Parts: sequence; C-alpha cells; structure tokens
Amino acid sequence: MNGSIGTEMQGTPFSSPAALRVAFDDGLDKLLRHDSLGGFVLVLANASHEPSAFDRLRAPLAQAFARWSARSDRQDARVIDAARDDTEVFARLRRLGFDNLGVTRCRRLGPWDLQFNRLRALRPPRLSNTRVRHLHKAFDPAGFHFNKPFLRREVFWEGAFVGTPLRVFYNKFPFAELHGLLVPDPEANRPQYLDANTHALIWELAEHLGRTLPGVGFGYNARGGYASVNHLHVQMFMRSTGRYPVEAAEWVHNGGSERYPLAVQRHADCAGAWQAVAGLHASETSYNLLYRPGCLYILPRAMQGSYSHSRWTGGFAWSELAGAVTVFDPADFERLDRADIDAELAKLSVTP
Repeated sequence: MNGSIGTEMQGTPFSSPAALRVAFDDGLDKLLRHDSLGGFVLVLANASHEPSAFDRLRAPLAQAFARWSARSDRQDARVIDAARDDTEVFARLRRLGFDNLGVTRCRRLGPWDLQFNRLRALRPPRLSNTRVRHLHKAFDPAGFHFNKPFLRREVFWEGAFVGTPLRVFYNKFPFAELHGLLVPDPEANRPQYLDANTHALIWELAEHLGRTLPGVGFGYNARGGYASVNHLHVQMFMRSTGRYPVEAAEWVHNGGSERYPLAVQRHADCAGAWQAVAGLHASETSYNLLYRPGCLYILPRAMQGSYSHSRWTGGFAWSELAGAVTVFDPADFERLDRADIDAELAKLSVTP
C-alpha cells in the first residue's frame, strides 16, 4: 500500500475510519493467503484482539494452524527456515492449542481499563526483560530492528509526511484498536531515543490525521519504559471506544480534582512539550508518551529493572501508564481490582 499523506488524505488508508478499516482487514487477508508462518502468527494475533475479525477469519485460521502444525511435525523447510521469533511463538501456540486461544476480553476497574490478551503473552520479550540504566544506546544492526528482510510482508503502508519517509507495520501482538508501529525514516537506523525533529513530526502528524481519523493517537516508550526494540518508532492506534483513562477530565493534570497515581504532564504546545522531554533526557529519567491531536501526555517513570513489578504483569509501558492494562492470565483478569492497578502505578512514581 504505497501513497503519500501530504496535505490531501484522499486515496490513502488514512482518509477516513472506514478506509482505514477496509485497508487494515484487506492486508490481514492477504497475509493469511500468502501462507507464511510469520504472517499466520500476525493475522491470528490481530484477529483474536477483535471478536468480529476472529469470527470472520476463524475457519481459515484453524485450517492454517493445522497446516503449519503438520509442516512443523515433518520439519518442513518453511518452518525450519522461518524467523526464529515466529517458530518460537508457534511452538507456544501449539502447546496452548487453537481452541484455547479465545479473544481479548475487557472490563473496567474504577477509572482503569483491564484486558486479558492471551496471544500477547506469547510474544518474544526482546529488550523488555533487560535492566536499563541509560536512555540512549547506540543502534545495533545485528539486533532486532525494523529493516529485517522477513518483516517486509508485515508492512501495512509506506509513504512520506513533510518530506520524511514513513513505514507503518502491523503490530504483531496488538493491544489497541487498529494497532500499528510507525517507523520514521527507517533506513536511518536511529536508536529509540526521541529527538526534537521526530517529536515535531509526530505532533504534526497527529494533528493532521486527527482531521480524518477521530480517536487517532501515538504511544511512545523510551528505553527503560519497556521499549522492546532499539529502533526509533512510535505505536499508532485509532481508539473508537473513547479516550484513555489518563485523558479523563477528573484528573488534576486535566483541570480536575483527582490526583493520578503518578506525575503526569499535559502539554498543548509542541515546543513546550519538547522542552519537558529534553529535561527528562538531561536527568536520565525514563518516560512514556501519549500523543493526541494538539496534546501530549508525558509520564515520567522509574526505569525498568529498578523496581520489582507484580507477577501478574510483564511490566507497564505507555498503554498501562495511560490506564489501559493488559494481563495474560484469566485468573488475574478476574481477581484484580482498582487497588492493584493503583499500587502498581504508584511503584513507578518519580520526581524528575
């Protein structure tokens, strides 16, 4: 799907919510028909995140699961030669069983959103299990990054915005609606360390897309904030079910009277927002970001590895700090209450 965002949205997947949904679903269908192991894993995870998509694709996904299981049993080259990430995830899928996958379940805990997402628990941890002490680390061409050849089929869209090349991938293990990974100038091989130009690009892109895509936004994980890939990227979504909990009017940072469990900065000015991020860089304070059209929520937080998170979570990243929490065990999904989320967020509180 090639094109240009430019000043005119017509003719791109981003021209309307309906156009984005059609393009997104069409891309999943094509990936499934291509019959690659990585494509199967991606389509299964995306379909299981949305019940309507899973209902539509259940039969072809079950057939593909059986087909790949048979290939795995006979050590077919299409399994042996697949990317290691994909073979490891598929092995976990087989142990779980197709009929035990289910779809993502959601419920409300006071101000917080909770979701049970079994498929996301199978994803490779990459850097998310690493103790981090510094925000910047040089890009490693030998590590996982978004220019790997096997990822080409997972590209949803390529184009440019204000002269910057953009590449949008499907999120292989989504936890948000129409969830993608946006990589600005991917061939530049920049590490996951936000700079002023990229910040301004994402700010302007959010404002531009907000004119045609209600609910659009971008999440960013700094190193130490559970970024799993050290290749500059943000996560793109279109949330049609309302705003994230951090955006609620009740909180002090939005003009209300209730205090969020950790410090939140809300900025409505691009330059002022960057000065705040630059200050976190100077103090080596990790953070997560939520970009919305004309607005940025900055959430300074404790570095991953500097505290012990609860057993029911793999670690809080931008979505969790924004109040939308994912768990991987059905028992945890049923038993957790608001106090558990409050306490986990409070562990991350820092004074930058």
